[in-house]
Amino acid sequence: MTNQSFSSLALKPELLDALNKAGYETMTDIQSAALPNLLDGKDLIGKAKTGSGKTATFALNLLNRLEPKRYHIQTLILCPTRELATQVAEETRKLAKGMHNVKVLTLCGGQPMGPQIGSLEHGAHIVVGTPGRIKDHLRKETLKLNNVDTVVLDEADRMLDMGFLEDVEHIVGHCPAQRQTLLFSATYPDKISSLAKRLLNNPVMVTVESEHSDDHIEQRFIEVEERNKQEVLARILRHTQAATAIVFANMKQDCDDLAQSLNDLGASALALHGDLEQRERDSVLTRFMQGSCCVLVATDVAARGLDVDDVALVVNYDLPRDSEVYVHRIGRTGRAGHSGKAYSIYTAKQRYKLEILEGERQQALEYLDAASFKAKGSFPEPEFVTIEISGGKREKVRPGDLLGALTADGGIAGSEVGKIKIVARASYVAVKSGSMRKALNILNEGKIKGRKFRARKLK
Repeated sequence: MTNQSFSSLALKPELLDALNKAGYETMTDIQSAALPNLLDGKDLIGKAKTGSGKTATFALNLLNRLEPKRYHIQTLILCPTRELATQVAEETRKLAKGMHNVKVLTLCGGQPMGPQIGSLEHGAHIVVGTPGRIKDHLRKETLKLNNVDTVVLDEADRMLDMGFLEDVEHIVGHCPAQRQTLLFSATYPDKISSLAKRLLNNPVMVTVESEHSDDHIEQRFIEVEERNKQEVLARILRHTQAATAIVFANMKQDCDDLAQSLNDLGASALALHGDLEQRERDSVLTRFMQGSCCVLVATDVAARGLDVDDVALVVNYDLPRDSEVYVHRIGRTGRAGHSGKAYSIYTAKQRYKLEILEGERQQALEYLDAASFKAKGSFPEPEFVTIEISGGKREKVRPGDLLGALTADGGIAGSEVGKIKIVARASYVAVKSGSMRKALNILNEGKIKGRKFRARKLK
């Protein structure tokens, strides 16, 4: 199935062209199973995990149905978090590049309402958003869903976990009864089943496993006393010397406390959880993805939508609540052909949880003694520093503009420049630590697109 070509589908030529330019050659399992049904107009339940290709699946379908000349909202995509909504919107825009004037609008909390209301007044074809903010716009009557013909509920299980069930039903109730509805969920508990029965019409069910296998992830379980958990975590990070590590904690406050403790010990660590302001979340995610921070201490919900291919180590500082969450967590490492390590810390009182996990996964767990982690000097240091520039997409800044400014006229070598990210009103560029001061001087003293911008190191 996975060798099937996109050209075998009745897709618009501009979508096939976009797929070709984006490097999509053949369909994943979920795309092969779901797209023919979706293109026939059927409702669909997709049980699929991260890495299965589900975003491109529903984006291709909704873009194929879209009529760009009808300048009103035709598609609504609901996501549990701002990070996932942003990721979905970016992938949808990438696939829509060859279509004339398709507008994708992101409506999420943590950002001012004013600019969103202004964008809605100018019109859009596709709205991607979180339930809370979409509901706010419906209440203010700044968003009209009466012309929507496609609704997508992405990561529906997480939306329900976060308490959005009533909001989702309220929002979908504002859409026409005659519509195509798609529901994607990594798990399929009873609550999702009953929601699907209420919102979907005779849906097709497609179940696929993630394209990502954990065969090349070294999984180990380490028993510790509660009072020694932080000390053992620090030993693991120093012993493995992992350049990138995600540490999962179950509570937001523990994320802050752990990140602070690790920083006090000399590690480069940042916390990621739902209480951070949007600007802080963007800054944390960007620094981690650009390699200017080595350790991300995160909750499960905050880590949804995090797309980093080369995480060397995952540590479960707190055991996850079930095997589905465990699989999702460790799936952050060992991606894109890399090998990875996943270590889970537990106490004697939690042994029963491991027996449950072993039964659910139907494979024996492997254990390590905490004493086997010998501290190897200091913590690994980030290879890069992230610089924030006060101009972004609104100012028409492109990655090539930043790379050109940094490397032109005897500036810094291209090999010293890492990943570049452009958002609405800012840009982020990673540079090797040794070139940071020179890069700051170039960006602050020179011009980009004929304009002066401020540049600062993110801390």
